[in-house]
Amino acid sequence: MSREEAIAFLNACEKEVEVEFQKINHLEEENSKKVLEAFQQNHFSTSHFDSTTGYGYDDLGRDTLEKVFAQVLGAEDCLVRNQFISGSHALTVALFAFLRPGDWMLSITGTPYDTLHEVIGIKENASSLKSFGIEYDQIDLKGDDFDYEAIQKYLQEHHVKLIEIQRSKGYSTRKSIPIDKVEKVVKCIKKIDEKVIIMVDNCYCEMVAEKEPVAVGADVMVGSLIKNLGGGIAPNGAYIAGRKELVELAAERLTLPGEGREVGPSLGVNRSLAQGLFLAPSVIASSLKIAVLTSYALEKLGYEVEPKWNEQRADIVQNICFHHPEKLIRYCQGIQKGSPIDAFAVPEPWDMPGYDDQVIMAAGTFTQGSSIELSCDGPIREPYIAYQQGGLTYAYGKQGLLSAILELQKKDDD
Repeated sequence: MSREEAIAFLNACEKEVEVEFQKINHLEEENSKKVLEAFQQNHFSTSHFDSTTGYGYDDLGRDTLEKVFAQVLGAEDCLVRNQFISGSHALTVALFAFLRPGDWMLSITGTPYDTLHEVIGIKENASSLKSFGIEYDQIDLKGDDFDYEAIQKYLQEHHVKLIEIQRSKGYSTRKSIPIDKVEKVVKCIKKIDEKVIIMVDNCYCEMVAEKEPVAVGADVMVGSLIKNLGGGIAPNGAYIAGRKELVELAAERLTLPGEGREVGPSLGVNRSLAQGLFLAPSVIASSLKIAVLTSYALEKLGYEVEPKWNEQRADIVQNICFHHPEKLIRYCQGIQKGSPIDAFAVPEPWDMPGYDDQVIMAAGTFTQGSSIELSCDGPIREPYIAYQQGGLTYAYGKQGLLSAILELQKKDDD
């Protein structure tokens, strides 16, 4: 396939998915309205761009921005900090904040993402929750939904302190969890035990629907700012949002008991975090459009995709199943070639910390590891799935997809 043929192919695909693009445009408008109102109603001003250093006492920009985030997410309270290294770090802080020796943690979406294995103690680590006497168990999904019968039985037989729901699929083959299914299972759990803490790993899922987990009954949700809500502007950071008392516990685990959220200097990032949130609805819409186009185009080229182009989406991630390691590697290398940064680099699989298998990662991003920017990665294990996400603008994302298809087709044509 020549470049001209590939462009014509993508343009034709684009016309076929227009109905989905219109739905995404509506979603963008609704989320933009919500974000704009949160800034306005919390009287955000230029003075909130000011920075603090040292201890970070009386950082009005930081504190006001947390009120904006809380309103956008439908939460009582929110901790938004650049002291969080990643989404996994924020999840770790939350787990250690809420759980005590002898408590039970239950995942109802199967095995969590790889980077939490040593945190929980699924994989041995002297600093894990398990090493502190915190027990862990899990219930796998039943098909594409929660196993309600198993959850009910487990809660009746065990005293569970915290239930973890990972909405995005991670490096698994299951479907991601849409917000309506989160709402249904939360209601089911609270009927059995209203005191259990329901914590949602919401990475990749923010603003993919008009409601967020805490707005439908979850107690707390966690996410990264170099994914959806950072809008491609946030240089790092994460958030923990939900019930006020839980957010306060998380703040005291992030910093120290007695000081909690009162400390933590913004170090000049207030403007970036605020602007990132402001742009997030538009950037997420672009990412969703690229995912839809990718799904349609790659299926037309004969590859298995999940979700299908016209299926309900719960996150910005698009799976492409290659059933062959070389095709996975070539596709990721094509994404890298279509990136603005390090386009000349050729990604190869490597032993990445926190993962059992070698992983290939293509991300020519302005912010290291930012997966709201167009990126693609996957573990080198069967069935050799590429996990593509992001796209700061639709036009740039389309160029990246074009590059990936050309790289894939060039080798196949050879």
